[in-house]
Amino acid sequence: MGSTGKSEMKISRPGLRPERLSNLMRAAVRRCRLDLSGMVVLTEAASDAWVVTPVLAALAGAKKVFAVARPSSYGTIEEIERETTGLARMAAVSERIEIISEKRSDIVGQADIVTNSGHVRPIDAGMVRCMKPTAVIPLMFEAWEFRSGDVDLEACRRLDIPVAGTNERHPAVDVFSYLGIMAVKMLLDAEIAVHGSRILVWCDNLFRPFLVKGLTLAGAVVESVERLEDGEEALGADAILVALRPKAQPVVGRREAAVIGQGYPTAVVAQFWGDMDRGALACQGVPFWPLEPPPPGHQGILLSSLGPEPIIRLQSGGLKVGEVMARARISQIGRPASRDAAIAAAVASGFGMALSIPVPRRTRAGHSQSGEDQ
Repeated sequence: MGSTGKSEMKISRPGLRPERLSNLMRAAVRRCRLDLSGMVVLTEAASDAWVVTPVLAALAGAKKVFAVARPSSYGTIEEIERETTGLARMAAVSERIEIISEKRSDIVGQADIVTNSGHVRPIDAGMVRCMKPTAVIPLMFEAWEFRSGDVDLEACRRLDIPVAGTNERHPAVDVFSYLGIMAVKMLLDAEIAVHGSRILVWCDNLFRPFLVKGLTLAGAVVESVERLEDGEEALGADAILVALRPKAQPVVGRREAAVIGQGYPTAVVAQFWGDMDRGALACQGVPFWPLEPPPPGHQGILLSSLGPEPIIRLQSGGLKVGEVMARARISQIGRPASRDAAIAAAVASGFGMALSIPVPRRTRAGHSQSGEDQ
């Protein structure tokens, strides 16, 4: 079984050796006490370190895992299928994983857990209508990071489908501890040495203490602000690390670019999170990193750039949220537990996070009114 996995999973990066991935995944299943026995999971099949998701679900005992594969700049469907199959065979779970290329209604209708992973998105109203009454949707990130285009929350509310975020700071998950390392890697890629460098961390969210700690431990002189105007220009920053919650407009637009160009003329602007107008920065002569913008609302550095460990931790945590909600829904004989009860169970477990997102509701007259989701 092992030799077959090695031959079919052709990954040259040493950190992605099938044997190593298998050990890391088994450790994550134990750490999270992840038990998906008897459940059907709909998730994605992807390349690089993200290859682990369907295999994790199967290792946790899922009776069937449907994994959606789509071609991308990271690999073809054939390459993704080959990598997934190779790893699944190494882990001795290949018979329970099926790679699919489209989200057919009959498959969606079988799933107990539907992750909002990249190739599964968007989970729109049509897809929600196909779900079984006891289906659940775990977000594979924290609740406050929610992007409206990922999941139709109004449809989920209407059809009583629970949606909950993943507590990435749970001790068994602990993904936030990698944020500082990601910032260091991003700045090194931008040719900022970090050690001895002066870094302004411009952050308005929960990432802030983790970014500051990681950069400080790496030897940087760090100042952190929530508003750019609060920074000390005399710091003479070598880099400004932008880690702002995305908005409808770029968080670094013409006004912010002008402030940076005038107040921080020697700084490289690194986009950790939050969209930037690269044209505006270029007009001010401000260098930026990465050179190519990530998709709107996405981070400028991938978690997978650090290797498989943080990915496995994140995905196992997200699947655990799905497990807790799914078990809460089917625990009652006859009528399934409500959406709110399932979300409450996930939160009580410590792995889940409730959402507090304004969701437009439709009145009988067809007018829209504001409401709050989970």
